Amino acid sequence: MALAFFLIRLAPGGPFDSEKVLLPEIEANLRAAYHLDEPLYQQFARYLGNLLQGDFGPSFQYRDLTVTELIMTGFPISLRLGAGAMFFAVIFGVLAGSVAALWQNSRTDYFVMAVSMTGISVPSFVMAPFLILVFAVY
Repeated sequence: MALAFFLIRLAPGGPFDSEKVLLPEIEANLRAAYHLDEPLYQQFARYLGNLLQGDFGPSFQYRDLTVTELIMTGFPISLRLGAGAMFFAVIFGVLAGSVAALWQNSRTDYFVMAVSMTGISVPSFVMAPFLILVFAVY
């Protein structure tokens, strides 16, 4: 968390750099509003204090919303997707494990184990496009 904070602050550019050039007074006001005009150690202390209170601060992109509000708008959807995925994984895993246990050391057992090991070992960034093709395109 601290590493991410400092790397973002030390990276070239800033939150107000865009195609639209801001007047220096406006940029100074924005830096003051977001406490970016303070020394780095004060920004970090404020950041940690706010995190401990559950305050993630204002959004740089959506000026009318806080980061907490943005997270909470997507949280119910993420929770529903995660719960559905967990339900599917538990049902499929128990069924696959039961089949493998019933026909132990048979071709069925080896097939179930091979599919299970492949599913675990293939990275999600490789599996995701394949599953999108299978379930969304075809």
